[in-house]
This record gives sequence, structure tokens and C-alpha cells, in this order.
Amino acid sequence: MNRILLVVVVLVLAGLPLASSTPEFWITHLNYVGLASLVVLGLLLLTGVGGLTSFGQAAFVGIGAYTTAWLTTSIGWSPWVALFIGLAVTFLVAYVLGAITLRLSGHYLPLGTLAWSLSLYYLFGNLQFLGQYDGIAGIAPIRIFGLSMGNGRYIYYLIWVAVLLAMWATRNLLDSRPGRAIRALKSGGGMAESFGINMANYKVIIFVYAALLACVSGWLYAHMQRAVSPSPFGLNYGIEYLFMAVVGGAGSVWGAVLGSTLILTLKDQLQNVLPKILDTTSNFELIVFGVLMILVLQYARDGVWPILASWWNILTGRTERRRVAPPPSAPALTKRPRPEKGSLVLDVQEIRKEFGGLVAVNDISFSLKAGEIMGLIGPNGAGKSTTFNLITGVLPATSGKVQFLGERLDILPSREIARLGVGRTFQHVQLLPTMTVLENVALGAHLRSRVGVLSAALRVDRSEEAKLLHEATKQLQRVGLGDYLYEQAGNLALGQQRILEIARALAADPVLLLLDEPAAGLRYKEKQELAKVLDQLRLEGMSILLVEHDMDFVMNLTDHLVVMDFGTKLAEGKPADVQQNPAVLAAYLGGIDDDFDFDVPATGTAQGGLA
Repeated sequence: MNRILLVVVVLVLAGLPLASSTPEFWITHLNYVGLASLVVLGLLLLTGVGGLTSFGQAAFVGIGAYTTAWLTTSIGWSPWVALFIGLAVTFLVAYVLGAITLRLSGHYLPLGTLAWSLSLYYLFGNLQFLGQYDGIAGIAPIRIFGLSMGNGRYIYYLIWVAVLLAMWATRNLLDSRPGRAIRALKSGGGMAESFGINMANYKVIIFVYAALLACVSGWLYAHMQRAVSPSPFGLNYGIEYLFMAVVGGAGSVWGAVLGSTLILTLKDQLQNVLPKILDTTSNFELIVFGVLMILVLQYARDGVWPILASWWNILTGRTERRRVAPPPSAPALTKRPRPEKGSLVLDVQEIRKEFGGLVAVNDISFSLKAGEIMGLIGPNGAGKSTTFNLITGVLPATSGKVQFLGERLDILPSREIARLGVGRTFQHVQLLPTMTVLENVALGAHLRSRVGVLSAALRVDRSEEAKLLHEATKQLQRVGLGDYLYEQAGNLALGQQRILEIARALAADPVLLLLDEPAAGLRYKEKQELAKVLDQLRLEGMSILLVEHDMDFVMNLTDHLVVMDFGTKLAEGKPADVQQNPAVLAAYLGGIDDDFDFDVPATGTAQGGLA
């Protein structure tokens, strides 16, 4: 949002309670909007960004409300002490529930949240010390420096300060090292795991984060209402919060506020208007909400906020302005030590992969030394990419051994292999298309920093963030994408996206770099530039293993070749020797594969030709 518009919104919010002409209903309504916005902000991160659907946020509101209600009425503790205890209880409950529930996938995850949401709701209504379904009344108001927040116009400021702080913290978190990892959750996490990111941990983190925001909302609700009962913490409210997130726009912090405002306002008006129109007291607003949800999913799948934001950008002319300056310079990140040139880096020993009765990789062995580029070539379906996935831990090996600098890789998950210094690209490009080119590459450098969620949310990570963005900029400039820093990755051509993947892998500062068809989709000059970059990396001591179908590119660049066919190693040696290998000539000159082509003169001497 434009900063001027932000200032206007804040000033309006601040001025409304001060005006005596402002109806009390407006203040009360905005209080409920603020309380809902806190819950929906958590869903923004959990569902909108992380792609994890939860119907149970109302239950966490209940934990915050009941904790402070019981502690302040039964024990007489301060509401502020009760807040911290409520946060601690919510943290523990959310952590346990998240660790169990988030193992589920597909439709089982939302069904799991339904289960524990209903369980907590009935727990609130059946516990004797919580007043069962009658609840707890007589809750003391919050006091700040002796001033009671019992009046709706006073607690209004506390609610909206909490909302604005939560928006600020959430925005900071999304624009940080952990935020980029969170935004990778929707992609399925396989790519991010290959850069050392523990995606299961980040799922639990955003689950707990959303629960804590809901707890704060419940704490404020209890002291505003001065009484609590189970009804506001049931499943219907959990669905309503999720509805607010979808309608407002689950990808923006302002969408949380907009969705809460729209749904609560519409709900209030429908409750007043529909009984008069239909001459009934039945709850017909639920039907209207259902129709509205269908319309939003059909015509505004990203919510209302992105539409309003695009209109605002057009009115202010912001669509014509794009940031072009690179991030400010920052100290360089620490680099890994390189092994001595010529020393053994990768040793693959009789690696095998079976899919049922199909042998995709059949006891392949080869080794790669420091400062060497090796090509893994062969027809489509030969098992080259499967071999890559076995080396990087994406697939478990059926048998065999893979060693990297003396460490066993075949027994490690992909994120642990990345920590050792193995970087890779993918046969099918795996980028985060709605993130900028710069952010995609910074994701590759994730392991080179230790910024946590709290530091990111409080924005005390700026020096480390500057280092990550500076490193990402340097690698993008190195591969020729320095003019596209702030372009969305999904807007790049396929060839540029492949180069972007290489820059992301380089940002991880690997000792061993695995490139899966890096030259696919590149024009001739772009291939020449890529070859120069890879040659420079070889001179710097990096080891490179690449799969490629362009024989001219491979023959002129590699030190060593391994030829695969039907999962089996057909030949191995220097490019010139492989070109003259009788087995290779017999297999490929027989027309088995059109994209593996040798140009053989009449004399019978094989020479490398373009594929």
C-alpha cells in the first residue's frame, strides 16, 4: 500500500473514537473487526502463504480468552500476567497439535483441524472450573498506567495497536530469510529442502505463530466483553475466519483487515435486513455467505485486496515505476573452504534404483575430482536425472554407496546433503514464480545465515538480510541476470529461468554443483556465456556434474564423460575417447536417440557435432 494511504488509514482509525459524534456502534463494530483481523493475520501466513488450511483458529482464541478469564477471576492475577501465561499455554498446545496434524496432507489436514477444533470447543463447555456452557463472568478490565480499558473507546486503541503491530511483524517476517522459506511451502517443499531448509519445522512455526495471534485476540476479547462462554470459539467461527482470509486476500496483510471488515459488516447488515425481507428469524445469512464464497472463488480467487491494490496502482501511476537499483553493498558472506584441486570430491559406487520391477539406475559407478567438470549424457529415459536425485537425497537408493568428501550421502535427507556443500538445479525448473528473481536466489543462500523468526519479525535482522541480498545480487550479475533483480521469476523466459536456477545454486556456495540440462532453452550466445561461467567456477576449484543433450556444449566444456543407456553405464572417459568408443558409436549411430548425435566423416573418425 502507498505510504500516504497508510498514514490516512491510521489517522482515521486514531481519530474516530475522539469524535463525540462517532456512534458507539461504530466503535464496537471496529473493535470486533480488529479482533478478527488478528486471527485472520495468522491465517494469512498459515493458509494464504503456507498453503495449510485450518478450520481451528477459533479454538486458539478460546484458549487465550479462557486462560485470562480463569486466572483473573479465580486467582486474581493481573491480565498482563494472564496474557503471558495464555501465550505459553497456546504455544504448547499449538506445538503439540501442529507436530501431529501437520504430518497430514491433502484433505486430511483440514479434517484434522476440524477434529481438534471440535474437541477443544467441547472441552471448554464441559470443564466445571471453566463454568461449562455458562462460561465465566465478572472479568476485570485491562489497566494501563492506572487507566481502565473497560470503556469500548479506550480498549479500541489497545486492539488496533495490537493489530498494527501484528501487521508490521508479519510483513517483516515475510520479507526475511525465514519468510522466503515459508513462501516456499506452497511449492511442495522439495526444492527448498534441496537448499537445506527444514520445511516441516517451518510448517510448525507458522502454525504456532497463527495460534499466538489468535490467543492475543482471545485475551482482548475476554477483557472487552468482561465474560466468556464457549459459543464464540466453535467451528462456525473457525470457518468464518477462514472465509475472511479468502475474501480479503490471503496473500496480503491488508487483505486480513479488509476481509474481516467486509464479512463482519455484511454479517451485521444481513442479520438486520434479511428477517425484514423474508419475514423470518431463520439464519439465512449463512446461505448468502455460501453464495458469496462461490462468487469470490470464481471471480476473485486471490481475494478483493489485490483488485483494490491494482486499481490504486493505476490511479497513482505506480505500475509504470519499477525498482531498478540493486540492494546496497554489504559485507560478503563466509565462503566454504575448497578441497585441494585434483582431490576426490564425489565417489559413486554401484548405485542402484529400482521402482518395483523397473531398474532405473543399474549399479552405476563413477568419481569426480575437485576442479573438474563431468558430463552425464545419454538418451531421454537413460536414468541421468534419477542418478542426480540419488546423489542429492531426493530419492533413496535401493543399493550402493555415494560419498562426498568422505561423507555418506545415500543415507542422508536432501537438506543435510545441502548442508555439506552440494548444490543443484532441476530438470524441470522449480522456482517460486510470484517471488522476485532476487528473492529466489536469496533462498538458495538460506543456510549461510542464522536469522530466526523472532529476529525477522522484530526487524533486527537487517544487516544479515543485506548480506543475503548482496550475495544474491552478485550471483545474478555473474550469470547475466543483473537487470532482472525485481522482476517476478515467473515472467522470465524458460532459458532465463534455467540460468536463474544456476544463480540460486551458486548462492549456496556449493563445493559440488549438479546441473540438470542447464543449456536447455538457451540461444547459442547464451550457451557460450554459460560455458564461460562454468569454466570460471572450475578454475575456482568447484566440481561440476552436469546432464546435457547439447553435444557441442558438453564436448567443449567437460573434462570427463559418463554415457548412460537404459540405466546402465555404457562408456566412460575423456570426451575425445568417448566419441570414438565402439559401444557408443554402435548405440547412437544406429538412430536410437536423435538428440545424441555424432558427425562421423567417411574416414570413420568420430567428431563432436551439434545435437
